Amino acid sequence: MSWKEWYDSLLKPEWTPEPATIGLVWQILYPIIFVTFAFVLIQAIRKKVPWKSALPFMINLAANLAFTPIQFGLRSLFWAAADILVVWGTIIWMMVAIWKYYRWVAIAQAPYLAWVSIATVLQLSISWQNWPG
Repeated sequence: MSWKEWYDSLLKPEWTPEPATIGLVWQILYPIIFVTFAFVLIQAIRKKVPWKSALPFMINLAANLAFTPIQFGLRSLFWAAADILVVWGTIIWMMVAIWKYYRWVAIAQAPYLAWVSIATVLQLSISWQNWPG
């Protein structure tokens, strides 16, 4: 069965966004994420921010990129739920870590945090509703 057929077969909350909506939101967020993450990385390389302030950005990027292969490749709802909790937690960590250096970068993460908060509740709901047993 294809990943789409598998995903469509899962129990989901009634408020689950349509795939087109999810795609549109990510098309808006990814440029913001790219610009702010690249900016922080460059500032860390230039030693304008400590590497410990760039660390949550790097962890977040890795976890964000891992979500799709975990969810749709491995089809592991448990690990996808764990991964999205890492994504969500590192966004908060990023905002706190960069605030005193570049507040605009922290503020720019607000839409990302809002969307991932919704996505986290959605993923946890889907994982719970489809838990084996």
